[in-house]
Amino acid sequence: MHEWALAEAVLASASEVVEKENLKEVAEVRIKVGELQQIDRELFEFALEQLKTAKFKKAKFTIEAARSILQCRSCSNKWFFGKEKLDPNTAEAIHFVPEIVHSYIKCPNCGSPDFEVVEGRGVWLESIRGAK
Repeated sequence: MHEWALAEAVLASASEVVEKENLKEVAEVRIKVGELQQIDRELFEFALEQLKTAKFKKAKFTIEAARSILQCRSCSNKWFFGKEKLDPNTAEAIHFVPEIVHSYIKCPNCGSPDFEVVEGRGVWLESIRGAK
């Protein structure tokens, strides 16, 4: 379950920011999750709650989804990634290794598998709010 690994990584990165900013207590951590990551949100939230350290004891974790936008390198067409259009096995493969999306999806305009993920890939800290 990579949601636990992602939660550990988010908390490690947030801890670095908290130390750098000399925050004594954290009130809120805003996290963005790219749609292509396809995380189980409930499991991710649970993992964050279970793994948080003392400085995050009262922290609220706000998680926002970021739509994934793909752009074809051949015809420049842009489109949104849509998990609902995938069969369950393909969706699960991409869930665990998002980099393989190129093996399963083609440009809906020209059929090329050569595209880039413009937005909506990965997990990142949007902001951290706390007290010094």
